[in-house]
Amino acid sequence: MTARRSVWTARFARRAYLSGALGAAGLVAAWLDPSPYAPGWLAIRTDGAGLLYAAAALVGGANFAWAWVRAVRTLRLDMNFLMGTAIVAAILVGEPFEAATLAFLFSIAELLERFAVDRSRRAVTDPLALTPEQADRLREDGTVETLPVAALRPGDRIRVRAGDRIGADGRVLEGAAAVNEAAITGESLPRAVEPGDTVYSGSLSTDGALDIEVTADAGHSVLARVVELVRAAEGRRAPIEQFVQRFARVYTPGVTALALLVIVMPPALGLGDWLDWFMRGITLLVVACPCALVIATPVTVVSALTSAARHGVLIKGGEHLERLGAVRALATDKTGTLTTGRLELTRLKVLPAANEQGMLRLLATLEARSEHPVGEAIVRFAAARGIVPGSEVVDFKSHPGKGVVGRVDGVLVVAGTERLVGETDAALLGGLEAGAMHVYATTDTGTAAVVTLVDGVRPEAPDLVPALHKLGVRPVVLLTGDRREVAETVGGFVGVDEVRARLLPEDKLAAIQELQRRYGSVAMIGDGINDAPALAEASVGIAMGAVGSPATIETADVALMADDLRRVPYAIALARRSRRTVRFNIAAALLLKLVLAAGAILGVVNLAVAVVAGDMGGSLLVTLNAMRLGALHPPDGAAARPHGPRGG
Repeated sequence: MTARRSVWTARFARRAYLSGALGAAGLVAAWLDPSPYAPGWLAIRTDGAGLLYAAAALVGGANFAWAWVRAVRTLRLDMNFLMGTAIVAAILVGEPFEAATLAFLFSIAELLERFAVDRSRRAVTDPLALTPEQADRLREDGTVETLPVAALRPGDRIRVRAGDRIGADGRVLEGAAAVNEAAITGESLPRAVEPGDTVYSGSLSTDGALDIEVTADAGHSVLARVVELVRAAEGRRAPIEQFVQRFARVYTPGVTALALLVIVMPPALGLGDWLDWFMRGITLLVVACPCALVIATPVTVVSALTSAARHGVLIKGGEHLERLGAVRALATDKTGTLTTGRLELTRLKVLPAANEQGMLRLLATLEARSEHPVGEAIVRFAAARGIVPGSEVVDFKSHPGKGVVGRVDGVLVVAGTERLVGETDAALLGGLEAGAMHVYATTDTGTAAVVTLVDGVRPEAPDLVPALHKLGVRPVVLLTGDRREVAETVGGFVGVDEVRARLLPEDKLAAIQELQRRYGSVAMIGDGINDAPALAEASVGIAMGAVGSPATIETADVALMADDLRRVPYAIALARRSRRTVRFNIAAALLLKLVLAAGAILGVVNLAVAVVAGDMGGSLLVTLNAMRLGALHPPDGAAARPHGPRGG
């Protein structure tokens, strides 16, 4: 609400209100004293109504008086020059009511435009207010001190209670809670966090207390970086906006020259009164004011960028927004993009079967000594079944790329590739799943096992391709360095149009170049690091999970703050609607100007109508149309899908 109050109560707004009040008082005075008056050259009205109208024009005109003076001094034919000249001319020819109307309505139009832009930007800047002003820092002696959030430094330890907002980016040391990160990621559902997890400034701990180690000061938090980048993005003009600016620089002098011809030529040819044609020319000047035309693109771009940021999609400027709306094909990485990037144990087969619990405990104990993702998956699987790894592992040895060996409670355990483990029972090897990872294990007591692990497909991934096809984005191509059988299993489950496997970074780059030759504008989704060459080459590079990667936020064209593929079709749909809105706004503004210009020359459109319809009406039309972009939302809630194919 702060930004809204500042717009409606600022000096600019107060002048507009006073101008309207003086104009209304002039109408009352004219009603009380209906004496006729005749406009003419230098026929400045000095009656009560005339003086009130003139005061209204001067007060309203003060909002852009200095801009008019600068425009006159530099002969810059902008909207301030056109409006100021029309106001002065109207007063000099005895039409103070038109001058008052011009000043008041132009001020109101500018006020509405400021409100619309502030309203859009507030959607991004307001989240900064969610960061609390103070935080509870834990001293080394265990006591708590309260201090400003700005004083926190990396390494400090803070305590956040249930219902409190987190004051700084950090890592959870103790406690567990559900954290609402909607201000950053756009995800309305809280995320469960526990020791080791990362949390962000401005997030809300909904149901638990946390002790957090600060990892970034207030000025370098993820939220602060996002706000700064959106502000910078709003300043980067789209190509169509640059075109409109160039067009306006030619259009305005051209129409001004036409207005001068309207003022001079007809009366010089004996086709009417000089004063009448002078007023028609001045009206044409007002009609020519390119307010609606100039703001048609920037107000739309700002509305789209801020709406996207509010929903967890950071688009780095109008140029990238325009390119995103033109995308015709899309390439995607697999690991960490279509899949979670985290191995999950889906099947454990033990011979003899009666030894399954004991074998799982031996494996979990051995793998707990390993930092490999396979070991982490086995330990998680065991923990979910209430099996706690033992502590005794001797003679532990890791064989990179093959597996691990060690003695657990006196039992020798070997876990890894078939080559490391050796020949195993044929029955145990039967029924292996295509596209999955298999880890074999044996003990010197005669127990053997095979573990099946998969990199699970994201639950929303199967909905990605149909949504893109619906938008006309085709083909959707999977580019991965993984084995073909794994890639085809995942690609088949997700429904991509084409799978390309065993690709090195340079191969992905070449694939993007080929797709661009065939389809024109191509987007690439990846993790922003391993896929950097392909992301940079693509027309639009889209990075996943940017909230955890400062480098990705800085370098990606489009950054998905959360690992949510549903944001990709949403972002493309928003960009396309933005393109349509810009084109409609420009066409509507030009058509309105054309109609009113013809009316001004014919004498059927006066100054008041020119301002109401041509300036305030046109500006309001394009602004409200642009603000409609905020009504487009990504789908809410997790997709009700399995996490992936068995073996995907």
